[in-house]
Amino acid sequence: MSDSDTPKAPRNEKLSERLFEARTIIISGGIDQKLSERVTAQLLAMASADPEAPITVYINSQGGHVEAGDTIHDMIRFVTPKVRIVGTGWVASAGALIYVAVPREDRYCLPNTRFLLHQPAGGMGGTASDIAIEAKEIVKMRERLNRIFARETGQSVERIEDDTGRNFWLSAEDAIEYGLVGSIISGQNELP
Repeated sequence: MSDSDTPKAPRNEKLSERLFEARTIIISGGIDQKLSERVTAQLLAMASADPEAPITVYINSQGGHVEAGDTIHDMIRFVTPKVRIVGTGWVASAGALIYVAVPREDRYCLPNTRFLLHQPAGGMGGTASDIAIEAKEIVKMRERLNRIFARETGQSVERIEDDTGRNFWLSAEDAIEYGLVGSIISGQNELP
């Protein structure tokens, strides 16, 4: 059997085992229910295995489903071990919500990371009354997210509202000044 004929499952299992042993979680790509389930399971398993050892989450995400992001955000805050988060590539929308789940001093990013904050959008359809209900829910969601980002950055809710009225991009350096990022790091040895 050649390498190309080797089943991928054993390789993926070994990688998963290595990441579990290293207490490392990778969030990459769109935030959805499947990803939320996987990350929740990893967090709970790592917390059960050793409630004292820190967990490191690496995130590179364009965002996605807000409620799936809420689940990961809340679960990071729920587990007993300290969680550190490292942004890389881009951390956008629901990805940024996950990113701010940890205290600022535990938020790191690599030098070329970009961040995007914006208000939630919805693809509504149906009857006029259903559309009105969805619009109210989006407004409530936006207000809730603005309060979270204000609390976690030290910015006022009004500033967050103004900044996220349109797509609000931040470089790693800008994100430090804004209160989104705690430290820019270039190597793994810079994590405490």
